[in-house]
Amino acid sequence: MEITIATASHHPRILAHPKQTPTLFLSSTTPVTEATRATKLRRISATTSTAVKLPVKEPPAELPPPLSSPPSVVVVGRRRPHSKSYLDRQAAILEVGQSPDLNSALQRLGGSLKVQDFNVILRNLGKQERWQYLTQLFDWMREHNKISASSYSSYIKFVGKGLNPAKVLEIYNNIPDESMKANVFICNSVLSCLVRNGKFDVSIKLFYDMKRAGLTPDAITYSTLLAGCIKVKKGYFNALDLVQELKYNGLVMDSVMYGTLVAICASSHQCEEAQNYFDQMKNEGHLPNSYHYSSLLNAYSSSGNYKKAEELVQDMKSSGLVPNKVIFTTLLKVYVRGHMFEKSRELLAELEALGYAEDEMPYCILMNGLAKTGHMDEARALFDEMTKKNIRSDGYSHSIMISAFCRSGLLEEAKQLAREFEAKYEKYDLVILNTMLCAYCKAGEMESVMQMMKKMDELAISPDHTTFHILIKYFCKEKLYLLAYKIMQDMRRKGHQPAEELCSTLIFHLSKIKAYSEAFDVYSELKYCKRTICKALHEKILHILIAGHLLKEAYVVVKDNVESISRPAINKFANAYMASGNINMVNDVLKFIHGSGLKIDQGLFQVVISRYIAQPEKKELLLNLLQWMAGQRYTVDSSTRNLILRNSHLFGRQLIAEVLSKQYMMSKVSKSH
Repeated sequence: MEITIATASHHPRILAHPKQTPTLFLSSTTPVTEATRATKLRRISATTSTAVKLPVKEPPAELPPPLSSPPSVVVVGRRRPHSKSYLDRQAAILEVGQSPDLNSALQRLGGSLKVQDFNVILRNLGKQERWQYLTQLFDWMREHNKISASSYSSYIKFVGKGLNPAKVLEIYNNIPDESMKANVFICNSVLSCLVRNGKFDVSIKLFYDMKRAGLTPDAITYSTLLAGCIKVKKGYFNALDLVQELKYNGLVMDSVMYGTLVAICASSHQCEEAQNYFDQMKNEGHLPNSYHYSSLLNAYSSSGNYKKAEELVQDMKSSGLVPNKVIFTTLLKVYVRGHMFEKSRELLAELEALGYAEDEMPYCILMNGLAKTGHMDEARALFDEMTKKNIRSDGYSHSIMISAFCRSGLLEEAKQLAREFEAKYEKYDLVILNTMLCAYCKAGEMESVMQMMKKMDELAISPDHTTFHILIKYFCKEKLYLLAYKIMQDMRRKGHQPAEELCSTLIFHLSKIKAYSEAFDVYSELKYCKRTICKALHEKILHILIAGHLLKEAYVVVKDNVESISRPAINKFANAYMASGNINMVNDVLKFIHGSGLKIDQGLFQVVISRYIAQPEKKELLLNLLQWMAGQRYTVDSSTRNLILRNSHLFGRQLIAEVLSKQYMMSKVSKSH
């Protein structure tokens, strides 16, 4: 332990009335214990230009009795100077941390510093957001093997704040010491970065890898992962697994974890579970705060259970908490979801009186609810009222009304409001761009649609699933099917999966303009994105491929989906393939069709044999076919037999005679049965 004193004397002294020197007051009415005195001594600090840090010795066994008079007592420890090496290190830490030329400073002073000294500098650089110097120092520490688990943990934490999960994973994976990779502080820093950057799936997979490598998770580990469950689809079930695991490991839930669980249940529409966790938290002695109450209110907002919500707000008031803007706004959402519009208006008026309605959000909640339930006039009136009051807006209210106009078929109003937004606001986000794009598409404003697409590129705003669907539907409506196909290709490249209905529509339109390859590409993408699709679509694409003479692709469809395709459709495919399919694959196709339970008629055999005779170099294929036919009790008809005999010199008269004789004998046996 160390303290700082500013006196010139080396002797402890007692001051009755200290003035400028910082003091430690010992109450005259409270008995002094060794523990009390030691605690007080640790807090002593004075500030002069010659201040020196000294180690504090243990307090004496007996302390002077407390004074009975009001003045307090100050005890100042004995001052001893630090060693020269310690002072040199402190100066070196300061110089390296402040140097504009870090490499030069490290060359001169790096050898005199210890790992913990570098960690101090590392943390200071991170707090100052001097990212270039931070990375430079960390690389130097690794190169010179002056690094510890704390170094990795701190550096990863700061890199994670810079929203660079890929860099964090690279650093973690390159830690040479496998045991260090299981350090809980390092692991927590890595997982926190991934969760904060929306990489929950990666974080949960890495978490289990870390455990296999020796990680013993602590409460912070689980709390970090639980926070990542809030915004993912299966977050609720992931959260249940994590809670079960942390309890199995003997860890105890705290109020932060409970708050996160309530929020997860709310986002997953698990109202009863949210209430159960809230009650469990209180039963364990944790006092809920505004976050817990607002999270539970959110759960009730999904179902519009305004009675439960009102009871919860009353409970909050009874516990001594004052509802804030978030609570009132969430309660407004509950009323709107429950279609309690009169209560909603009353609460909005209360929000205005409290000064909580200075921005557009409360108005937008009510406006959106009115518009979606068909109260367009009231929604429009609220929008106009908001405009007159000059309520601060980021354009979200415009987005709501534009969408409402589009749903109601008021396309001119939607288009006019979209133009008003363009003239008034310079700030765009994906929601408003999608809304305006939808309005222009429904109004058939091609030029405006193209301008919106260009604006998205200029602002580097990545389109989402909704954007692509709007554009594909619009270009199909405008009969620009190849452009719609290109948009769908871009959609796939961006990692979005199109809806089956949209794909089916586009496949149909592409086939009508004879874009058969493109139609098959859309079908293939839909089929292989690991979801079940309508069985009728397999037969639909088969007919398209046959029409486009894409018989190789048609064979793939038949092989993969033979049980979903009708016999007439398979026969149609077989006839097309025997006539013009790849001659080297004809025998395989015939065998597959036979194996699927369909009887092959004589006409198909005649077509195939005629093709083989026209190409004598395919002698082996013909002989294989004839031998296979005999084995499956198939025979050629008389006209095909005569055709083969007339050309037997091309394939070997003796061999042909033997095969045909075998077929003839098989046919006689079949007839006798």
